[in-house]
Amino acid sequence: MRLTDAERAMLAGEAGPVRQWAIEHQMRVGRYLGAADFVRVSQAHIMADTESLGVAGVQWLERLASHPAEQRRVRIPTITDPRGTDFAAAAKLKHQPWMLDLERRAIAAFEAMGVLMTDTCINYQTIMPAVRNEHMAYGDTGVTIYSNSVLGARSNFEGGPSALSAGLTGRTPRYGYHLDAHRRATLKLRVTYTPTELSDWGALGALVGRHAGDYWQVPAVLGIDRVPGSDELKHFGAAMASYGSVALFHLDGITPEAMNLPDVADEGMPVHATIGAAELRAFRQSYVGRVDKIDVVVFSAPQLSLLELHDLAAMLDGRRITVPTLAITSPQVKSDADRMGLTARIEASGALVLSGMCFYQSYAREMAEANGWQALATNSAKLTNILGGYGYRPALLSMAACVETACRGRISS
Repeated sequence: MRLTDAERAMLAGEAGPVRQWAIEHQMRVGRYLGAADFVRVSQAHIMADTESLGVAGVQWLERLASHPAEQRRVRIPTITDPRGTDFAAAAKLKHQPWMLDLERRAIAAFEAMGVLMTDTCINYQTIMPAVRNEHMAYGDTGVTIYSNSVLGARSNFEGGPSALSAGLTGRTPRYGYHLDAHRRATLKLRVTYTPTELSDWGALGALVGRHAGDYWQVPAVLGIDRVPGSDELKHFGAAMASYGSVALFHLDGITPEAMNLPDVADEGMPVHATIGAAELRAFRQSYVGRVDKIDVVVFSAPQLSLLELHDLAAMLDGRRITVPTLAITSPQVKSDADRMGLTARIEASGALVLSGMCFYQSYAREMAEANGWQALATNSAKLTNILGGYGYRPALLSMAACVETACRGRISS
């Protein structure tokens, strides 16, 4: 890889062993993926949950954080994905003391390195969203696909050590979606039904992701008949990334790089598949048909926006839940929800509003065993895709149907 003078100095250890490790790691990644050089990035986003890090990962962070401050501190704004618990509600979730201890150790190490503990997977809705052509080093797949596709920024999926390395060096290997050539559409899909529910946007994203099925595939979607809102695109992209490892999509006439589709798609490219209302119905039924009585209702993955919490509060006003119901948001949104009375309205029903965590990154298997949870209802297609691996039987429903199910204890579609 071609290196600048500053990069060669880091590699030689002139900026200390932590930055030396970081650029050595990035060079190994860059060589493997064919990067010719580095590109400067203006923000990094780290997957930081301790379930993924484990004890060994936290010990590694603590070793990095033990170096002198001028050597260990990040050089660019570096933020974090959801953590592994909401400390205020840990006892209700039956999170164990060892989990909380590990979480506190990880937080202390990150803070010592200058990392901002934002604990969110919706930073594009809350914290200095990226702008078109801005190069980033993002870890969360939902953050990456939204920022690439909706905002026109440039990032690959960065693993935890790679995102931390980007924070320490201020750059990342220039490959993949940092390059114009990789941002062109590789397949066309036509949609004949534009969803109205967030759960259906997630289902549509899941089906597009299944057709793509490859990180290097870039779907161009035709036929969406209106401009979707931020929450709709959030669920759409998060599910597509989950089901297909997709990092970038284009919506004909909607997303910034596809305002003129020929700019990103060859005109002779055939339509690979058509997706309509029947396909979305079949997708939902493939999950709903597995469960009846529900043990827990979860709104998570991605974290809820203020508008989603507003809608949930209105649906729960004057009602009481009969099964545990969790609404999970970011710390930034939670403070606004508290101030506006949305948290109090939701929790008056018996539901819990949780902050800074994400359900599947928060010891989901251990929570299931401790609480006796198996059948789960959610309006997140991404969550339904992930939770089967943790022993749950998930059902994908609309937000309104999830609320009805939470109150009745059984599926209400």
